[in-house]
Amino acid sequence: MKVLFIGGTGLISSACSELAAARGMDLTVLNRGQSTRYQPPEGVHQLVADIYKDERGMANVLRGQRFDAIVDWMAFTPDDIERDLRLFHDKTDQFVFISSASAYQKPPAHYLITEETPLENPYWEYSRDKIACEQRLMQAYQQQGFPVTIVRPSLTYGPSQIPLCMGSWEHPYTLIERMKQGERVIIPGDGTSLWVFTWNADFAKGLLGLLGTPAAIGEAFHITSDEVLTWNQAYAEVSQALGVVLEAVHIPSDLIARFDEHATGSLIGDKTNSVVFDNSKIKRYVPDFACEVTWQEGVRRALAWFEADPARRTIDRKAVRLWERIITAYERALPD
Repeated sequence: MKVLFIGGTGLISSACSELAAARGMDLTVLNRGQSTRYQPPEGVHQLVADIYKDERGMANVLRGQRFDAIVDWMAFTPDDIERDLRLFHDKTDQFVFISSASAYQKPPAHYLITEETPLENPYWEYSRDKIACEQRLMQAYQQQGFPVTIVRPSLTYGPSQIPLCMGSWEHPYTLIERMKQGERVIIPGDGTSLWVFTWNADFAKGLLGLLGTPAAIGEAFHITSDEVLTWNQAYAEVSQALGVVLEAVHIPSDLIARFDEHATGSLIGDKTNSVVFDNSKIKRYVPDFACEVTWQEGVRRALAWFEADPARRTIDRKAVRLWERIITAYERALPD
């Protein structure tokens, strides 16, 4: 199978690239060629172009090429989709758009999410843009037969990321170091809302299983683990892996959002809601899909990755200052 990844060097897409190479797929990744953290596996072809700034250059690089499937990891807005429709309308038998499970209704009317759950998120522009992208692609499918498949990841992580909901995405070790030093860490709300964490290599099995599947055209899928944890359990597992006592402070999400504008979307519009995913659809289409890496195992793999190289243990000082401000403000509101 001849496959093109637009991107291919991110946290999720790199795991998919590795599995595609291991399965013998004829994989090409197209990106700016500037990633220092991840390089495509041996045998994967690489094309260099800037999909955001040079559409003409993209067209030139793709001239004469056709793929069984194209996966765009880098489309976030309706303008990105219009560009993709121009570039790829005659280049593939299947176009996979990577959307987001954060597009599902917030707050959810029911804790169990299926692909039929409405798409509505008034709190997060990122999610609303993904919804608009999906709508435009489905319109192109219905009116012009554009062969789209929609995939909605939820909180997917890997060796280089431990995705606790009040951490630093760019510098994940910040929260780990804080735990190791016995400093207080924030858990939004009372920490009892339900959440799902998906290891990137497990996600890859579901995604690659959809490639080249004609029945998946015109369909949407989320691909997540079936393991469900509270945020309290997720934080406790990290502290247990570190061998430290967890010093948690439970703070309402709306107070956090008063200090951190991004939290309006990422917390109130996503992670502080209880969300459990019904994965029966992806299992019907990809019978061998199963998530094997538990949060307990994934956390330990990620910690080992960070401990293997001091250069990976970077600290987000700005985030630390913000967390301290939030904790101080919360404590001022408490009785003496």
